[in-house]
Amino acid sequence: MQEIFWTVEAVRKNYLFKKNLQDKGVVVSEIYEGFVQIVAAWDCAFAHNISEETKKVIHYDQFKWHIFSYEKKRCLKEEAARHAFDELKKDEIYIMYQSRPYIYLYENAQDVRASDFDSEQDIYIFDKKFTWTYIHTHESSCGPYLYKTTQFECDFKGDGNIL
Repeated sequence: MQEIFWTVEAVRKNYLFKKNLQDKGVVVSEIYEGFVQIVAAWDCAFAHNISEETKKVIHYDQFKWHIFSYEKKRCLKEEAARHAFDELKKDEIYIMYQSRPYIYLYENAQDVRASDFDSEQDIYIFDKKFTWTYIHTHESSCGPYLYKTTQFECDFKGDGNIL
């Protein structure tokens, strides 16, 4: 019985998450083609100056957000991160989950708030120009995090394709 309850609860939470976005007028598209390039661009934009040795030590391949929890990058944390995210311009944003082989594109996302992602785990939200990223983790003691780049140093066109 308990297994059935938790399955139904997961379906209910997913439904409420999607309905909330729909009620805000957000248009959601799944991106399969170009997924690898967008992930590589995220890595390039937000972790380009983290050495491979450091990435191995902090288990970056398991959770990219470890660059923030291990304080390899200075970022906003907790309520400061949530508030800053709410203030960002968010017409079109990418949504990436740590363990899914696709990315979502949210269009008309200006009303999306940090609280909309409280039920999500290991989710990375970022703009199409890769100038900022907001991360909500599965750990209640880690994050959320918001990081802004000072400049984009990758050969990247800004449309999901690395040059």
